[in-house]
Amino acid sequence: MHNFKTGNLTRRSLGEIALALTAAGILSGQAEGADQSTKARRSVGHSLAANGHVDAGDLNVGYAELGPADGSPVLLFHGWPYDINSFAEVAPLLAERGHRVIVPHLRGYGSTKFLSDDTMRNGQQSALAVDAINLMDALKIDKATVAGFDWGARTADIVAALWPERCKGLVSVSGYLIGNQAAGKAPLPPSAELQWWYQFYFATDRGRDGYAKYTNDFARLIWQLASPHWKFDDATFERSAAAFSNPDHVAIVVHNYRWRLGLTEGEKRFDEFETKLASAPEIQVRAITMEGDANGAPHPDPKAYASKFKAKYEHRLISGGIGHNLPQEAPEAFAKAVIDVNSWT
Repeated sequence: MHNFKTGNLTRRSLGEIALALTAAGILSGQAEGADQSTKARRSVGHSLAANGHVDAGDLNVGYAELGPADGSPVLLFHGWPYDINSFAEVAPLLAERGHRVIVPHLRGYGSTKFLSDDTMRNGQQSALAVDAINLMDALKIDKATVAGFDWGARTADIVAALWPERCKGLVSVSGYLIGNQAAGKAPLPPSAELQWWYQFYFATDRGRDGYAKYTNDFARLIWQLASPHWKFDDATFERSAAAFSNPDHVAIVVHNYRWRLGLTEGEKRFDEFETKLASAPEIQVRAITMEGDANGAPHPDPKAYASKFKAKYEHRLISGGIGHNLPQEAPEAFAKAVIDVNSWT
């Protein structure tokens, strides 16, 4: 343990003095005031709440909507284990620029619910992309800029690859994330496999039960590992963690990762899409890919996917200790990417 010096006193000795004074009642009022001030600071923060619901495909989707109804549409997709609050600062920035901003809770998160108990709780990649198209249809959005990170980046990538006519532009953190089960079955070098430890955990019954029991603890750990320099507070985490209480959350997460490894099947109605995605289709939509300089989550090298983007394209590295949750850690940079890709001709 280090002793950090403050004048002639160490931090430890200062703490001992303060503790003694507090016990004597001399600093009790000050201590209480400081505690209340800290609580106030922790309670202040940017948040985003679902203010709309619409039936779309298999789901009743809960989403936040900001900006003018006639603005150029932008759909923002979050990842795991996060929620719409990853865009709590991004969404207002885009709305201020005249965009109609839609931020949906993905299936298994927040206020998004399945319309039928009989629908498979399916987390495969194309199911989430079809959810996005169904949402656009339900909201009568013909064409939009799609943007996201983690599961949300994969969803945006797939929408751009399979339905380019519905996309004005694409912003994707960690770039091209379209995968397939055959590739998922291939072993990786040990150092790479280590990064996917949670995927193997979810492959077991113990992992499923453990995630169900310790959902919030698990999510907090992922946040810390994926964004090692992001100093989020309890209030920030708890705002997003509320979305994990969705009754289908555990089932969707576990199915997603088991499906990737080929340990469980998806649904036949999505086979056509998965066949197309297995060919690693090129993206013909103008795009900006992004990466934080301190992303602790598994992510590909930008050089490995640059050739997949065939329209106007740019990659941006965001420095300053930015981790996996780039929209929440660097909201101005993310919003600027969305604004810029919209302005390209």
